[in-house]
Amino acid sequence: MIGLNEMKKFFDCIRKALPASWKSTTWLLKLMIPISLGVTLMQYFGLLTWIASQINPLFIYFGLPGESAVAFISGATAGTYAGVAVMMSIPLTMKQASILALMIALCHALPMECAVNRKTGSSFWTMGILRIVMALTCALILNVLLPDMPGTYIYLGTAADSSFTEVMTTWVMSQIKMSLMVALIIFVLMVIQRLMEAYSLLTPLSRLLSPLMILFGLPRHASYMWLVGNVLGISYGSAVMLELEEKGLVTREEADEVNYHLIMNHSLLEDTIVFAATGISALLLIATRISFALALVWGRKIWVPRAR
Repeated sequence: MIGLNEMKKFFDCIRKALPASWKSTTWLLKLMIPISLGVTLMQYFGLLTWIASQINPLFIYFGLPGESAVAFISGATAGTYAGVAVMMSIPLTMKQASILALMIALCHALPMECAVNRKTGSSFWTMGILRIVMALTCALILNVLLPDMPGTYIYLGTAADSSFTEVMTTWVMSQIKMSLMVALIIFVLMVIQRLMEAYSLLTPLSRLLSPLMILFGLPRHASYMWLVGNVLGISYGSAVMLELEEKGLVTREEADEVNYHLIMNHSLLEDTIVFAATGISALLLIATRISFALALVWGRKIWVPRAR
């Protein structure tokens, strides 16, 4: 039986999550809605078609239409949610959407996250360039390995011959649906985060995961930093990471090592939920990101000593 104190603690977590999730949701929608509107107008007035014709010779190697470059750039500069907003504004097959989702998962919010990486011991430019290169490499590999997938990705746009009124009406309705979906996702994430804090789960979980760090090529005692990066993300978890360094629990060199893993595989909880909610395979997202993180960390361990 669940005691009254436990029930009270659970509902307190929900109550505390409400204002935080509202604040995060409104901030994200202020970012996503203008981007979505801009892409919709670009599509209606033919600008996306022009961009596609210029970029298609490159993106064809990734199995993607040229318009998808707008989603990739939006995700790389503004973050995952901005990339998703654009993805839902252009027609994509499930295979194309899966490739694009992995590109954005590996390479999003570069200006902000690379700045955080620099504070915790890594090079801003090295982190940024590596993430772009690995995202493009991932797209090339997945285009070859992934089979064609049935169905199409969520498309919130209109047919090519629609009038401007129809386009804008459809866009307004799509933004209502998208806003509700984002609000629900953020609320669930905030509740999970507060439950982990209330029940002090991060510390025991990090101890449980410490042997896994050996497989990842990371110091065993860096498991807490790794867990913070995957639960809270690089941006949200930066304060915790910096505190670990300041307390001497993790050296700057070790933080740099962990960053090489985290640039490929962070916000695993949030990013997976966001993309899975739109139909992308959670297993594909997790397996690919962990594989690229392993390849980058172990490749660096082999290459750096030889280079010296």
